[in-house]
Amino acid sequence: MITFGCPDRTGIVARISSFLAEAGGWIVEAAYHTDPDTGWFFTRQVVRADSLPFDVDELRARFAGVARSLGAESDWRVDDTGERRRIVVLVSKEGHCLYDLLGRVASGELDVDVRAVIGNHEVLADITRAHGIPFHHVSFAEDKAPAFAEVAKLVDEHDPHAVVLARFMQILPPELCEAWAGRAINIHHSFLPSFIGARPYHQAYQRGVKLVGATCHYVTADLDAGPIIEQDVIRVDHGDSVADMVRKGRDIEKVTLARGLRWHLEGRVLVHGNRTVVL
Repeated sequence: MITFGCPDRTGIVARISSFLAEAGGWIVEAAYHTDPDTGWFFTRQVVRADSLPFDVDELRARFAGVARSLGAESDWRVDDTGERRRIVVLVSKEGHCLYDLLGRVASGELDVDVRAVIGNHEVLADITRAHGIPFHHVSFAEDKAPAFAEVAKLVDEHDPHAVVLARFMQILPPELCEAWAGRAINIHHSFLPSFIGARPYHQAYQRGVKLVGATCHYVTADLDAGPIIEQDVIRVDHGDSVADMVRKGRDIEKVTLARGLRWHLEGRVLVHGNRTVVL
């Protein structure tokens, strides 16, 4: 799979297609987008591995010249979709997103290798281990710096394709945001920034909101302001209690997170500045 971005101009598609055709590459999926505001071109190309006379490393080395000729510099990737994706999940006490992800993995709906779950509480240890996945408890009760150092050590030893913050109620320090840039994925409810702080659903109930939503985004040092991967909403009305709103909010959070994570792992999300293109 090739994901690619460069300044837009004529001949880009022809150049990529010719390169693949000359190597015998059989394109089975292709998507394109041009952003008229930035003048940037994006594409995702999926090629049958058995149609090429060389492996993914050789494809990567050969495509580097094409990328340079089109001005892509570092804004491109060649990935082997046959490699099973690895994720590490960070949690606190709320389990709805973790339960959903574990269920999708157990059913085969989400074909990923959950290498570990790390929690700053032990509430979700039993369900994690019931799925045969290691659970690591890291306490944040004292100094957070050594706690985050331990989390980083546990995560990095798996070299995951994604670090999933499944309602992890700790703010990643800037150095981890940078180290995991483009891999750390967060989910939060849609009430930010209108209802900040504790009991956001109670605040929303008092205001009579009509929509509850969720945002799945990449983590950056700007809190809850990273490039957005996916968003969704569900309606509420005057008959819904606070408990109803919380339930609906959790439903939309777990669906939105699962969808955004899938797109990320499938290489469909291209980041440009603080925006994304999902192909």
